Amino acid sequence: MRRSGPAGDGLALHDAIVESLPELRRFLASFPWVAAEQTLASAEVCCRTAQADFPARRDLPFLTFHKTSGRLVGATGLYRTVWATPKTEIGDWCRPSMTGQGFVTEAVSALVANAVEHLRAVRIEIVTDEQNAASRRVAERCGFVLEGTLCHEQRAPDGSLRNLCIYARLPAAPA
Repeated sequence: MRRSGPAGDGLALHDAIVESLPELRRFLASFPWVAAEQTLASAEVCCRTAQADFPARRDLPFLTFHKTSGRLVGATGLYRTVWATPKTEIGDWCRPSMTGQGFVTEAVSALVANAVEHLRAVRIEIVTDEQNAASRRVAERCGFVLEGTLCHEQRAPDGSLRNLCIYARLPAAPA
């Protein structure tokens, strides 16, 4: 993983997003940004915005690259951080040609360790659409516990109501 945003990552990001559009658009209520036309320019803007958000501590986004090939696998990050607590939420997506290889699980595990060690997070959440089985499996593999399902929590662009599953992971209590 590397921090999202360096100039030049827009092309890699655009290619990964375009490949992922059919899957991401299945959960448009959770990924509203993919409703818009995806262009190379919009991917570069996304990278530059992420670059500015990181030091401002608004969001902490990362791009995930394959160690050997250098190909962009997907993106992940820490979002909606409440610094007073501190607690944060992990968001992620993976391009379809790279799923099933443990990359998202590895990235989420690394983010959890980073959030606990460096941000001193006392609560980390993964909030996902109830029907997003892949995201739910990642949460469970990474030691998150399903705390509950919020029924009719979001309205998708097609008007349907979506249920959200709230997973949480709390760091081990100090000895």
